[in-house]
Amino acid sequence: MASSKNSAMKTGTALEAQLGFALYSASLAMTKAYKPFLDRLGLTYPQYLAMLVLWEADDVPVSHLGTRLGLDSGTLTPLLKRLENMGLLARRRGDDDERQVFIELTPRGVSLKREARLVPSQVLHASGQTADEQTALRAQLLALRDALNEA
Repeated sequence: MASSKNSAMKTGTALEAQLGFALYSASLAMTKAYKPFLDRLGLTYPQYLAMLVLWEADDVPVSHLGTRLGLDSGTLTPLLKRLENMGLLARRRGDDDERQVFIELTPRGVSLKREARLVPSQVLHASGQTADEQTALRAQLLALRDALNEA
């Protein structure tokens, strides 16, 4: 068994040798690290990401949110419906073009930002990394993402 594993490692077919698996499993662990902090806010991780975009710029088209998050409308629509049902945002049709839908935070959605302000530092602490280490890793991951999107 050990020789089979060594052979797989040498040829790059072992699970542990896969960059994709390392990223995938790290992503799962990161989402798990966020969970207790987001549970206090009543948000899932994808909902939190959507709220981050809306806290940066309110009253934006759904297409803007989809572009920022890399999500299509089929994935985004149910997420937005849940946030709307939670009273955090409202959706409205465009005045000039009714096909365009805009998202606007409600007062409750705006106030949730104050409650969420500690989440990044809590996750940084849970990661055991310094802010500089996390900044460098983030830059590497974004460069990798961009290179893969270009390929």
